[in-house]
Amino acid sequence: MLDYAVSVWKCRNFWLSLVVNDLHLRYRRSVLGIGWSLLHPLATSLVLGAAFHEIFHQPVREYLPYLFCGLSCWTYLTGAASSGCHTYIQAESYIRQHPLPLAVYPLRTILGLMIHFLIALVLVVILSLSLRGVGKAPDLLSLALALPVLLAFGWAAAALAGFVNVVFRDTQHVLDVVFQILFYLTPIIYPAASLASTRFGWVLAVNPVTPFLDLVREPLIDCRPAPLASWYAATLITLAAAAAAAATMNWQQRRVVYYL
Repeated sequence: MLDYAVSVWKCRNFWLSLVVNDLHLRYRRSVLGIGWSLLHPLATSLVLGAAFHEIFHQPVREYLPYLFCGLSCWTYLTGAASSGCHTYIQAESYIRQHPLPLAVYPLRTILGLMIHFLIALVLVVILSLSLRGVGKAPDLLSLALALPVLLAFGWAAAALAGFVNVVFRDTQHVLDVVFQILFYLTPIIYPAASLASTRFGWVLAVNPVTPFLDLVREPLIDCRPAPLASWYAATLITLAAAAAAAATMNWQQRRVVYYL
């Protein structure tokens, strides 16, 4: 594993150039550029905030940052799997020509998503300060510790989704349905406490997205570190996903090109 990681690092100029090229192609000749990636969650937050803040008895100035932060995190986590489905198909020409470690291609995908995610988090802070005023400062240290966990999980999820999709090309369509259902079972548009007090409170305990939401929301919105239970859960999920991705990578490294 160490040798494999070193080989990925040695070709860093290659995958970094791919990330830059992806961003350039995506926003070439665009007026707003990378701002378009933020317009969707921001517009969705404004619409849902106007519609649901009364239902959940939440002040707008408290609810909008909470909602926007949740949507930004959700977009990153689901995007890791959805975009990861195409990570090897998109890189087919490179895979056929160069014997590089396959891990560089999901890394390329997840770094692009992470850039958008970080920009969204900056907007969360700006929105929170604008609506709630300057009170307690966000716990940026706790957030900084959470980002490597989110990056590692996204990398593993993208790699796994990519391997499954080269064999079963309907994977993304299946994931879209699963994510649509999971969205309403995740405390994104509603406070976690409102679900915890019902008979469906157990959903929060088994929902794999909830710990990652806590790692981001707690330091940014509540200005405190995430609970240890959320850290344990997020770390275990990440380690499990990374182990599954590593095992699959070792098993399918030489076979992917035949599926492509």
